[in-house]
Amino acid sequence: MDQRTLQICLLGLLFAVSYGEVRYALPEERQRGDVIGNVARDLGLRVKDLGARRAHVVAEGTARLFEMDLASGNLVISRRIDREELCAQASVCTLHYQLLLEDPLQAHSLVLDIGDVNDNSPVFANEEIKLDIVESTDIGRRFPLESAEDPDFGTNSVRNYKLTPNEHFVLEQSTQINGVTYPELVLKKALDHEAQTEHALKIIAIDGGNPARSGTASIRVRVLDTNDNVPVFTQRVYKASVSENSAIGTSITRLNATDTDAGLYGTVTYSFRNKMSELFDINHANGEVTVAGVIDYEEANAYELDVQAKDGGGQTSHCKLVIDVIDTNDNKPVVEIKSASANVLEDSKSGTMVALINVYDLDVGSSGHVTCVIREDVPFKLVSDVKNYYMLVTDGVLDREIQDEYNLTILASDGGSPALSSSQILTITVSDINDNPPTFTHKDYVANVLENEPVGTYVASVKAEDPDSASNAKIQYEISKSANTEDASFFTINSETGELFTSRPFDYENSVHYKIMIVAQDGGNPRLSSSCTVNVFIQDQNDNAPAVLYPVQSSGFMAEEMVSVDAPRGYLVTKVVAVDGDSGHNAWLSYRIITATEPHLFNIGQHTGEIRTARVFMESDEPKHTLVVLVSDNGPKTHSATCTVSIVITSGLPVLNELFEFREESEDRHNLTLYLIVALSIVSCLFILFIFGICYARLHKRSYMYRSNSASLPVFPPAYCAPPFSDFSRCGTLLNEERFDSFLTTGSWRGDFRFSSNTDTDTLKKRSAAYQKSTLRRASTDRAGVKVRGAAPHPFYVIA
Repeated sequence: MDQRTLQICLLGLLFAVSYGEVRYALPEERQRGDVIGNVARDLGLRVKDLGARRAHVVAEGTARLFEMDLASGNLVISRRIDREELCAQASVCTLHYQLLLEDPLQAHSLVLDIGDVNDNSPVFANEEIKLDIVESTDIGRRFPLESAEDPDFGTNSVRNYKLTPNEHFVLEQSTQINGVTYPELVLKKALDHEAQTEHALKIIAIDGGNPARSGTASIRVRVLDTNDNVPVFTQRVYKASVSENSAIGTSITRLNATDTDAGLYGTVTYSFRNKMSELFDINHANGEVTVAGVIDYEEANAYELDVQAKDGGGQTSHCKLVIDVIDTNDNKPVVEIKSASANVLEDSKSGTMVALINVYDLDVGSSGHVTCVIREDVPFKLVSDVKNYYMLVTDGVLDREIQDEYNLTILASDGGSPALSSSQILTITVSDINDNPPTFTHKDYVANVLENEPVGTYVASVKAEDPDSASNAKIQYEISKSANTEDASFFTINSETGELFTSRPFDYENSVHYKIMIVAQDGGNPRLSSSCTVNVFIQDQNDNAPAVLYPVQSSGFMAEEMVSVDAPRGYLVTKVVAVDGDSGHNAWLSYRIITATEPHLFNIGQHTGEIRTARVFMESDEPKHTLVVLVSDNGPKTHSATCTVSIVITSGLPVLNELFEFREESEDRHNLTLYLIVALSIVSCLFILFIFGICYARLHKRSYMYRSNSASLPVFPPAYCAPPFSDFSRCGTLLNEERFDSFLTTGSWRGDFRFSSNTDTDTLKKRSAAYQKSTLRRASTDRAGVKVRGAAPHPFYVIA
């Protein structure tokens, strides 16, 4: 086993794991690809996880000399290691690295102690050392020589000097304050200028390595003629200090050496004898030392200079000048983002790690102590568990809808005076989760649609908004089937735009109001939803013609109306009753006689349908008259129907004077009285409606029929109402909301209103048909008891 291998074995591969730290020791001059140690095994990590977690090695401000083999978990050398290049003459050469693993983020500290190897030979600054020695120099006089420099450290540095054999000089070694040895040439035999003016010697510097390395320099000693005194320094070692970054020309100290000789031999000049003189300058005449270059504490904290004093006779003396460099706060803290997650979920728990930040300062002492803070008031904080490393973690509730991005300013400040600081901006994006349901701009919508419109007619648009983003905010609309399936079947909706269209035609006479529920769902997981209500009101169109209820129009039978020959002008003969399935203006009916047996004998009320005498009857008038009445509605496109009224003029029937008197009296009243009557009628109607509500609740599923005190007045049996109008609540002449049943008489002077509950339509039809058969077969009588054939008695017409 060679000596190099033995040294490596003695150094060994040592490591220690403490608080996530692994320490290795290795010698310098290891080559690329050499394995330092198995980091995965030493940290207790699984090798198969290294690639998945993107393990990599990062350095603090130094070049990366090592890398991670993800396949084996070994830490290998990526380039040649030279301790002298990395640490110069530092007593301890330690490199700090970090092993970072992501997903989840984890940091481990790697510390490497670099050992020295004897790879450098001692070198003298000058290949030839010149000495001028006066022949009268006393035996035993010492002449310090410049030390050989060896970049290696410790035992591998210079340890011994040898001098070639001669009879005048011997070589001895002295030790400097820092422990470095330097040679001194000692005169052991008096010199004789006349015998020999020059002596040639060789000095050999040997280091302590194994095997040892050496360096050689020539010593040329000139023997000078008598100069009895040499310059003498007041101190053998001078100490001084200077602040780093001091301006060039700044005075550091002044050295002083005296020579008791007179004249040229007493004139002393000063000079440096080592390469550090490029940073410093010395005044040759007075020995003042000044700054000549840029002094950096981070490069060296002290300098040791050899100073030579030489008189005019060539004799010299030496002293040491030790200059301590005072550190100043001239380095700003360094902030490095070692690893960062670009996005963080808005529902992340407090303490979730977002980024790993490394901060350090090249200064020492308080100037190198760094504190790190976040400048903004944000829901994040910095936590430090490893020296110079901070973890950025969440510290509060995140809400993307309030703020979706944070620009954090990481501020690092040192403890110097004045303090220096630096900052780094870190952008954190908050990722969306589906935490907001869609919200409709209106809770209730109202739309109006005409009946009979074609399928696909636009109804309304609903709109919902979702503050989430991407698919979480993508809204789809649908009609809820849970509330009213029948109403929902009339509509379709565009799932993307929320536009509502018809899927079936509407019939105002069947239903005037549809209520549907629209549900808006987002695209999140799980999906969130909300709903709104759309009230669709159907507007009537004039699509129904008037239907004549009385007189009944039948091909096999026509009822005849009786009127006394003594009837005065304006006498009410009968009344045409018609209804229209539409509503509003479309159901306003007007009556007009279009054909008459004898014109100008009868007239009809345009809006009431009452047929009255236009004059008194004369003997020349026909006894039987046929009138054709046109009934028209008030729609934009008018619909109409006709009916035939047969009137027989007969004698023997009494004239109802009360009718005439009542009419005449009414026509003569002042307009004010008419207004009072109208007001009284309205109040009475409201009172009747109230009574109807109570009766309806108590008489549900039962039907009653009342008869007027005047049994001879004409009324309409239920069978006279066409099937579509059997239920007055669905007869458009009145609004559908008026849910009461009315009994109408044909007399304009008296209207008897009676109330009954809704009767089953089929039952009503059966009863009406039976009643009509029986009544059409018997003769009816008037108030005087006169029988008139073909006229039916006048029961009330019930609309249920």
